[in-house]
Amino acid sequence: MEILYPMFAVIALSGLLFLFLAATRIPLIIKNFGRLQHSKHSEDLRPRLPPFARNVTDNYNHLFEQPTVFYALVTYIYLMQHVDTVHVYLAWAYVATRVIHSAIQITSNNVSYRVLAFIGSGTCLITMIVKEVLFFLS
Repeated sequence: MEILYPMFAVIALSGLLFLFLAATRIPLIIKNFGRLQHSKHSEDLRPRLPPFARNVTDNYNHLFEQPTVFYALVTYIYLMQHVDTVHVYLAWAYVATRVIHSAIQITSNNVSYRVLAFIGSGTCLITMIVKEVLFFLS
């Protein structure tokens, strides 16, 4: 059951970013209400957003990319009853690196630092996958 807590932490991070997303978009929506047809697609609205709001939008979208594999993998590990200390530590390390990635992206958006967090989270994910492959092959 311990492996599910990190998964919920990433879900909570997504919820928090949704609140940031709403807070950064609602003023623009109110200001332009009735004239929003030019923004049928999110990429149409993006140029009208200030840099912070664009960073929040990009980060919110990123939380629906790699983390979806994390959700599936954690669910698989839990259902297969392969939860061990290594998986739990890797899952929490994944959470930490995603939080760091989000913090960097919505503030300075320094890509050099952001990519380090991305590589860190990817390394956690791949290590968990390899661990499962090795279990399957044994």
